[in-house]
Amino acid sequence: MRGLLTPLARDCEVTMIPSGERVTVPAGTEVRVLQTLGGNVTVQGDYGQLMRIDEKDAEVLGADYLAQNPKSAEPQSPAAEGTFDEEQVWEQLRTVYDPEIPVNIVELGLVYACKATPLPEGGHRVEIQMTVTAPGCGMGPVLVDDVRQKVTGLPGVKEADVQLVWDPPWDQSRMSDVARLQLGWM
Repeated sequence: MRGLLTPLARDCEVTMIPSGERVTVPAGTEVRVLQTLGGNVTVQGDYGQLMRIDEKDAEVLGADYLAQNPKSAEPQSPAAEGTFDEEQVWEQLRTVYDPEIPVNIVELGLVYACKATPLPEGGHRVEIQMTVTAPGCGMGPVLVDDVRQKVTGLPGVKEADVQLVWDPPWDQSRMSDVARLQLGWM
């Protein structure tokens, strides 16, 4: 399925990459699936433009896509009950991917801080500071929303404050060896 042109089964709201603008792409528009990491799907339109289809809309890519990517067909679960575990926060952060680079935001070095604080009424508040690879990238707010949604769905998390920061500026030295290996830079 990856790399083949696929017509959209219905009109679909997508996020343009890298602007972050939300637009509706009409049914029948042919797209090429480039990346399916983290649940969302990065596709390329017929003029080379990159777009992100949210996980909840993946069925727009048709039955063949869903057969090869069954997780995309699963409904998202509401916030879970249970015991808070900070490692689960980091695991969730590793499921958020830059839509242009097939590496998660932790390995890319985009997460600068992650702090959990117990709340007096129970549960935890998780504060995250993160950045994007380029200051002009419109995908920053989209990634912030992804992080907030995934973290607040964890057991014991009552609040998630996710801040997009620009200082210090991101550069390639922040990437882990895992990221460098995934990108073929080692």
